[in-house]
Amino acid sequence: MKIKQFTVLLILLLILPLFLNGSLPSKAAATDFSPPLYFGVDVAFGSISATEQLIDNVSSYTNFFVIGCTGDYNETRLTAISQYVYSKGLTFIVYTDNTRYPSKQWLETAQSKWGNSFLGIYFYDEPGGRQLDKATLTVQNAENYSEAADQYVSNFNWWLRSGQYSITSRFAYPTEYQLFTSDYALYWYDYQAGYDTVFAEFTMNYSQQLNIAMCRGAATVQSRDWGVMITWQYDQPPYMDSGPELYKDMVLAYEDGAKYIIVFDTNKDYTQNVLQQEHLDAMKQFWQYVQANPRTISPPSDRTAYVLPEDYAYGFRGPEDKIWGLWPADSITSDISMSVASLLQVFGNNLDIVYPSQALNSAGYHDIVYWNDTRLIPTSTPSSDPSQNDPVPPFYATAVFSYAIVASILVAVAVATSALKFRKKKRVTCTQNRILGTERQENG
Repeated sequence: MKIKQFTVLLILLLILPLFLNGSLPSKAAATDFSPPLYFGVDVAFGSISATEQLIDNVSSYTNFFVIGCTGDYNETRLTAISQYVYSKGLTFIVYTDNTRYPSKQWLETAQSKWGNSFLGIYFYDEPGGRQLDKATLTVQNAENYSEAADQYVSNFNWWLRSGQYSITSRFAYPTEYQLFTSDYALYWYDYQAGYDTVFAEFTMNYSQQLNIAMCRGAATVQSRDWGVMITWQYDQPPYMDSGPELYKDMVLAYEDGAKYIIVFDTNKDYTQNVLQQEHLDAMKQFWQYVQANPRTISPPSDRTAYVLPEDYAYGFRGPEDKIWGLWPADSITSDISMSVASLLQVFGNNLDIVYPSQALNSAGYHDIVYWNDTRLIPTSTPSSDPSQNDPVPPFYATAVFSYAIVASILVAVAVATSALKFRKKKRVTCTQNRILGTERQENG
């Protein structure tokens, strides 16, 4: 089974650029643009003095700050830190998971005190990921995927915008401030529920480019903003990845078009910071990179959109992952995972992953590839009732990425081998050494 699917994947990597560039409809070109960048730290520990010290350290190479909450809804602390952030010339948002905090009075005062420097409310954390991992289920039961989607969107919209005690009910008018959240799954449905901006999390070993593709795609089609939250690589000290790896993550997010790039700073107990000098140095280096390298973001007309089945909320993290956190992977999961892996290999940071929408055709994508396009992998149409779908075969997204990497190497070997006849011996020897060295690195 694996050999067959590996062969299909290799063929896909070879033929995808040919048929995608030649046979799918192109959309109208759009103008490149350079969105503003909001770059800073999310502090989630309670100490005012430690927070002010961190602000002092980073204020010369950041322009944005997230004032976290540790469950102690202390508006005196919130006001003190907000004023300190403002005095350093930074913009900021406030985290809460309680619709009564901050109070309506505090929000009214914020507008008069800090004006446009106060950008909005970061309400609740990882709503989609919590649903997928059953940490906090917004949807307890559903008959099918569409019902799960409807429940998720309507339930969260009640907390965000439509409910009597929603967080926006305390605004002077519904759109007075933007609503933010950070997540690692279900980005599309976070936006549908009413968020203005979602931060895709760089965390653990989850594919960064996959999460960017899903978050940016959802934001693009629904005309919202998106960003990246760089958080824990480990669930114990030192928590964060190394300084050089942090720098790479920030550059990746920047070049892929993130409007917000945020570094998370707290330990598991929310009692102290975890960023070390190497991380602060990396942030300073990144800020210098930004000043020296103004970006021009590739518009949707330079990107390809891959369209998942409607309301198919799968996590793409491996064999134990779920659909909506309620159902196991089904009969089309492996084919979709292979298609996603192949397209990421072919298009890299020019791939977005979306769901069916009336706004899709007007989003301006160069190409739109549907999940059931038989030129990718022949698939059967899934039933919206999960009980009607067959069990998933023993081949999963995590394995797909490994196969895709090996397949890329094999393609490089094949190309290099065919070129041997036309190159001088010295050039041939160098090429072989490079390929063999790459194989040893990948297999090591």
